[in-house]
Amino acid sequence: MIIGITGGIGSGKSTIARELVKRGFAVYDCDREAKRIIAENPDVQKEIIDLLGKEAFIYHPSSIIYNTTYVAKRVFADPHLLKELNRIVHPAVKADILSSFTSHLSPLFLESAILFESGLNVLCNRIIVIDAPEDIRIARTIARDYHGDASPANINKVRARIRAQHIPQGDLTLLNDGHTPIPELVDEILAVY
Repeated sequence: MIIGITGGIGSGKSTIARELVKRGFAVYDCDREAKRIIAENPDVQKEIIDLLGKEAFIYHPSSIIYNTTYVAKRVFADPHLLKELNRIVHPAVKADILSSFTSHLSPLFLESAILFESGLNVLCNRIIVIDAPEDIRIARTIARDYHGDASPANINKVRARIRAQHIPQGDLTLLNDGHTPIPELVDEILAVY
C-alpha cells in the first residue's frame, strides 16, 4: 500500500513525515529523492543539460552539483521550460518510487507537495492532505526559508507561493494548526490504512 501525503507550503507535511519515520515507517520524500536522482542519474542530467544548458550544473573535479538557483530562475520564468523539466524528472521519480516500494514493507508513505501535478497520485491507495491556516503557513515558511525575516517582501513572496498552489482533495484532510499534537495527527493517518 502507498499512502500519499500532500499539502501546501508550510502545512507541516515534513513534520508529519518525520513522526512517521520515528515510528518506523518508510517515507519517500519526493523533493529530496528527485534531487538525489538528478545528482546520480547521468541520463537525467543529460536531458536537463540539453534543456537548460551546462549552467544547470556546477562542475567540481570529483562531482557535479545541481544548480538549483539557476534552474529555478530559468523554469519559473518560462512555464514551457518548467513543463519540460517536469517531463524529465517526474518519470524518473515514479520509477524510483516503484523500485523503492518493492524493497519496503507496506505501507510506503509518499510525501509530495505536487502529488497530483506530478501524476504520482495514481500510485497511491490513499491520499492524506495536510492543511493549516494561511497565517501559520506563512510563519512556518518565513522561519524555514527566510531565516525568520518577516519583511513585507518575504511575506508577499510566501503568499504568492501559497496562491500558486492547488490544494487537492484527499481521503482525509488533517488540520495541522499547532493545537493538535503531531503524534495525534499521525494516529489519525494510521487509523485510515
